[in-house]
Amino acid sequence: MEQERLQKVIANAGIVSRRKAEEYIQKGRVKVDGKIITELGYKVSKHAIIMVDDIEIKRSQELRYVLLNKPRGVVTTTSDDKHRKTVVDLIDLPERIYPVGRLDYDTTGALLLTNDGTLAEFLMHPRSGIPKVYLAKVEGIIKGEHIVALKNGVVIDGRKTAKSRVKLRRVDIENQVSFVELTIHEGRNHQVKKMFEALGFSVIKLKRESIAFLSVKDLPSGEYRLLNKKEVARLYGLMKTSSNETI
Repeated sequence: MEQERLQKVIANAGIVSRRKAEEYIQKGRVKVDGKIITELGYKVSKHAIIMVDDIEIKRSQELRYVLLNKPRGVVTTTSDDKHRKTVVDLIDLPERIYPVGRLDYDTTGALLLTNDGTLAEFLMHPRSGIPKVYLAKVEGIIKGEHIVALKNGVVIDGRKTAKSRVKLRRVDIENQVSFVELTIHEGRNHQVKKMFEALGFSVIKLKRESIAFLSVKDLPSGEYRLLNKKEVARLYGLMKTSSNETI
């Protein structure tokens, strides 16, 4: 009988990412046929009854891929104990989906959501190297020396960032602010804000304009769209390319 790893089944059901599913298993939050399973890699048949926090998961969901232009004041989670609006609240789909990575409460722009655990895990992994383009409005005047420093990497949290692509879009001398386009290939916590802070600049506004080839240029704030088959195939193509490069 064909079997699959428990964490993969949970992720593909759109509950959480595979990494988070592994945490749930280790914490004893998952049951298979009434028995708590804490073993990573545990395999289950297609007939097994799987429960997460005593709620049975549905394993026959259609895979969904959503690009959202996240507005300010929305949290990037599936639920919030402070009862704030979440990114999932903005999307009307019958399937349970979850955000791929995070954007801060006050950060806007491109965010992917899906119930495809395999693809989500790849996109969130630091080694994937997926380019993410941000537009930052910063307090102060960015000069050539700052651009060079950002390009070459700055030290945040005791570790230097990878090289980035940087473009100074505009400088407002009167209001003493600069608009900088920054393309990074990592996904460290609050990375863009910390990179500017390392150079003595505060980020006033931050928008993620694109993830890989997916842009929110023509997508109004707070709106979303489903990815088409070609776009999903291109994302899987990136995963295949990344896998081949690591062999």
